[in-house]
Amino acid sequence: MASSIICKPFLRATKPNSSLSPDLQRLHFPSLRISIKPITHKKLRKICYSDKLYYLTEIQAAGSTFGNYFRVTTFVESNGGGVGCIVDGCPPRIPLSEADLQGDLDRRRPGQSRVTTPRKETDTCRIYSGVSEGVTTGTPIHVLVPNTDHREQYYKEMSIAYRPSHADATYDMKYGVRAVQGGGRSSARETIGRVASGAIAKKILKQFSGTEVLAYVSQVQQVLLPDGSVDHDTVTLDQIESNIVRCPNPEYAEKMIAAIDAVRIRGDSVGGVVTCIVRNAPRGLGSPVFDKLEAELAKAVMSVPASKGFELGSGFSGAFLTGSEHNDEFYTDEHGRIRTRTNRSGGIQGGISNGEIINMRVAFKPTPAISRKQHTVTREKKEIELLVHGRHDPCVAPRAVPVVEAMVALVLVDQLMAQYAQCNLFPINAELQEPLSLGFPNFEPAMI
Repeated sequence: MASSIICKPFLRATKPNSSLSPDLQRLHFPSLRISIKPITHKKLRKICYSDKLYYLTEIQAAGSTFGNYFRVTTFVESNGGGVGCIVDGCPPRIPLSEADLQGDLDRRRPGQSRVTTPRKETDTCRIYSGVSEGVTTGTPIHVLVPNTDHREQYYKEMSIAYRPSHADATYDMKYGVRAVQGGGRSSARETIGRVASGAIAKKILKQFSGTEVLAYVSQVQQVLLPDGSVDHDTVTLDQIESNIVRCPNPEYAEKMIAAIDAVRIRGDSVGGVVTCIVRNAPRGLGSPVFDKLEAELAKAVMSVPASKGFELGSGFSGAFLTGSEHNDEFYTDEHGRIRTRTNRSGGIQGGISNGEIINMRVAFKPTPAISRKQHTVTREKKEIELLVHGRHDPCVAPRAVPVVEAMVALVLVDQLMAQYAQCNLFPINAELQEPLSLGFPNFEPAMI
């Protein structure tokens, strides 16, 4: 059934704009009658004005919210009062406190070593809603982290000229305006909200199905971990966190640190690769065709600042193999479960998780903000030389580790909810399916 409303003038726009077409000029009149009628197949709204009909498409704007069932909205201004997130759709009765989030936030925070930005922030979080008496209530969870070491004087040149390979120019091209201090929405401090919400997602996955999400640095510039040098079945968080570059191989960790130091003292930067694995992932996550699990993971990690590439399983190296070399043959293990002898598929086949370790790699570009003069242009299109001031990471990979983990966990918990709703609402086919909580043999989920 249609409903109608009368719109009052917006921002005193009572006079028609002569540069617009006659039909659009009419929309500037003091009042406008709008008829809103639901349409079955398309999200459209019908606007009736005089004898004309206008159809508007309903869109999801801004790109600040991630997820369908476990939904996360982040907010940030690098030099504003604070940053954080709102998590909607979190299941109720899960034990949760600031301490559950702080561990991953500490791994992400700046100023933690010489291979990260020297900006000093404690990144101490506070939960303002969605938790009562130590457990989640099922209502939106609001997490806030205050900014304490913002220095606006470092960003004066950004109001004049565009930093090469930054988002300054494209934000102006899109919006016609931008937050200059700290890069605004494109600041890496936006990832605080991702890490905080990802910590909640990781806790849900661990308690429900014993699922673990771990990431580590596998390459810095030309220093590359050899294949097989990290055992994905046994690698631990303590091994990853044993050095400042977050590489679980001590020998190669030292080489990576040396590579970062070499460019840092020259005011330059280098790129790197973060490898992420998921152990004990429930089978059946993901959907065919457009919502394949690897597609969702790719979108998630490619939304992380400075990310430039994504590989799953064999990735691009699979293009060098034949089908007989690349195929993962099946067998039945001692527990009667169907497994694969190899894992070139990366734990996902047909867009759906198969229970093997999910493994992926994310490439990060060199930090674009460097302490060296670069050619650029001003907003007035004048060519100049720019020297960027401020505090920046000589390599983003070490601090990107918990961010990649967070985005992967957010995808998995969202897919877990989708799978439960669609395929586990009624009794499963026990001959072909497993309970979602059976992430690995003999696992019993924690009682909440």
